[in-house]
Amino acid sequence: MSVVCTAPRYASGHLVRAAVTAPSVYNTQPWIFVAEDHDRGVELHADPARRLPLADPDGREMVISCGAALFNIRLAMRHLGFKPVVQYLPHRTVPDFLARVMWGAYDFPSPDERRMYGALRRRHTVRGSFLPDPLPRTLHHALREAARHEGATLHWIDRSAGRRELADLVRAAEAMHRGDPAHLAEQSAWTWRLAERRADGIPVDADVQHPDSTSLAGRDYAGITRMFPASPQRWTARTGRVAVLSTDRDNRRAWLRAGQALQRVLLEAAAQDVMAAFHTQPLEIPPLRTQILQTLSAGEFPQMILRLGRVPSGQALPRRSAAEVLGSGAGWDS
Repeated sequence: MSVVCTAPRYASGHLVRAAVTAPSVYNTQPWIFVAEDHDRGVELHADPARRLPLADPDGREMVISCGAALFNIRLAMRHLGFKPVVQYLPHRTVPDFLARVMWGAYDFPSPDERRMYGALRRRHTVRGSFLPDPLPRTLHHALREAARHEGATLHWIDRSAGRRELADLVRAAEAMHRGDPAHLAEQSAWTWRLAERRADGIPVDADVQHPDSTSLAGRDYAGITRMFPASPQRWTARTGRVAVLSTDRDNRRAWLRAGQALQRVLLEAAAQDVMAAFHTQPLEIPPLRTQILQTLSAGEFPQMILRLGRVPSGQALPRRSAAEVLGSGAGWDS
């Protein structure tokens, strides 16, 4: 017989501590969580103050980041042995109110869910090259299935022509960003040095390699390309496996799906010590995103470009504490 949860009051904090480990562009952490007084669950809201006006004018990447946090909430709830009950976009007139997650019936977590939860804090974003070790074929299938499970498609870009085309688009987009003073200022606002340590944003020394050291150009947080325009070495063999994550629609609900699919993929990979690097630059420029839709994502809307591979070590960037992002709700029926 099903048992309905009467969760202890600390449960919302447990969910949010898991949620904030999700990735976000520039590590902006664009989320706010609200716990109802009787701990019936957690609301997830996007924080528009943390949206990037130039890189993400429509808030697409902001919502995808929140979708990744939403998957972590679901996973943390399953870790405690309860089924999450999710209401998506509960109020049409409040677009930043993205989801409400309530405690459902008791049910033991599956082995897959336990494995992903174990990888939650091991997962970290890579900036730079991977080890040249090939990934097992079984992982390729598992990650494609992980995306499909959340209503998205993971397209492996294996053909050399497709990889060249995608690399050219990423390089073109990154060149536009590097040549735009306003974009550089927006990126700089989320970059910090060790003497100015923050709980969000990107440390300037997050990667000491030249951002063009792999086939797909990376973001130049440290301004290396202003001193060394050309990479002294490009390790094509250390680029890793390249994929595009896509959805059949392109609205807020689809972006939430994309974020949850992305996080499931990342945790399935991290459980096997495989990490990801992100290259969203051409998705931030409409004509380039359209080209990817037409030629590399089978006519679906591309939501994320990523490389996957193994690294010798690494750690996650700082995160704001649960206390900073979690508040109490005034009522769930409002």
